[in-house]
Amino acid sequence: MSNYLVAMEAAWLVRDVEDIDDAIGVAVSEAGKRLNDKDKEYVEVEVGATPCPACGEPFDSAFIAANTALVGLLLEIDVFNADSEEHASRIAKSEVGGALRDVPLEVIEVVETEADEDDRDTDRSQ
Repeated sequence: MSNYLVAMEAAWLVRDVEDIDDAIGVAVSEAGKRLNDKDKEYVEVEVGATPCPACGEPFDSAFIAANTALVGLLLEIDVFNADSEEHASRIAKSEVGGALRDVPLEVIEVVETEADEDDRDTDRSQ
């Protein structure tokens, strides 16, 4: 069993907003509040980045039309003792998706991480 860092992208809708910075702030705040309300404060939430189609430089994933914003959020969660990257992805989507119902989620990256000292000591004692 291995530990993984799973990164997901979420599409967050913010209504009645006129400024990109306000939309980003509201999206991050609302997502964080919903996660905290479900005791998922260990999920990291930040604005995602989208590459510019012309130059390739990243910019904040947010778009406003008709005072409604679509903000791309980056959510990261550590998954412990998963059988594989696919298993870690399923666990992460289940954990986060349960708190963020009706929010589209997509796993964008899964990275195997090293077990910390406590995990290694536990594994040796079993």
